[in-house]
Amino acid sequence: MRDVFNPWANPVTYGIPFFLAAVVIEIVALKWLDRDGERAAGRADGRTGYLARDARTSLAFGFFSLFSTLALKAGAYVIYIVLYDRVAPWHLSMHTWWSWALVIVGVDLSYYFLHRFRHLARIGWAAHQAHHSSKYMNFGTALRQKWNPWFEFFFWLPLPLLGVAPWALYFAYGINLIYQFFVHTEMIGKLARPVEFVFNTPSHHRVHHGSDPEYLDKNYGGILIVWDRMFGTFQQELHRPTYGLTHPVGTYNLIRLQYGDYAAMWRDIRRAVSWRHRLGYLFMPPEWEPASAAE
Repeated sequence: MRDVFNPWANPVTYGIPFFLAAVVIEIVALKWLDRDGERAAGRADGRTGYLARDARTSLAFGFFSLFSTLALKAGAYVIYIVLYDRVAPWHLSMHTWWSWALVIVGVDLSYYFLHRFRHLARIGWAAHQAHHSSKYMNFGTALRQKWNPWFEFFFWLPLPLLGVAPWALYFAYGINLIYQFFVHTEMIGKLARPVEFVFNTPSHHRVHHGSDPEYLDKNYGGILIVWDRMFGTFQQELHRPTYGLTHPVGTYNLIRLQYGDYAAMWRDIRRAVSWRHRLGYLFMPPEWEPASAAE
């Protein structure tokens, strides 16, 4: 538990200086090096580059998410350690390179299904949509984190049951988050084909943040894109995405951005006429409506 509360045991802590440096470099590159006509047009309509107010919102999201994430990690750690000690049939040694590779891949696979749940179940989307609320795609947007990571607990649960030490799980997830920061940019085009085939790249993640119909609910992978290829959710970047939500909220209010969808979901649940409809508003896709309401 001491390591859970120790920021220096979290690889993300060491990534923070690099995150800030990447933001500065990207801003400078956009201002002085980017002369591409399409990107210049994008800046003019407010979709490429940085908007100060939007960037401040992303930074505030990232700062306050540290506290909610820490609370979840502390609570989950107790349960994970009990399962690891008392239930797991074996304990995976973390003294070999292949065990670390196995844990990182296992965490990434769990993240794929967690990320998919966030998009396809309304209660998951209510928490996650804040990350997609920006019309910009830059390193600042990577910091636009949710304050409600509650469902992560269930998706990491199989790992301690399979003998992965909870501290190793959290460390591997920290590596996953660091990797994902660097795919939030328009400054990097498509990479070599073998890299694009195996790994999540800026091109793949731009698709994920697109609100265009052909891009919706695609490319959930964290480090690896092979999960999307395996499970039928992969989409290649065909054109420059339109970033943001399909129904923009039109505000920079932190509370409304984080909890507005929860309020709307609660209103739908209150007016529902049956438990089937109430559960539908919780676990069906965000756009779901019961047949009677759609008529």
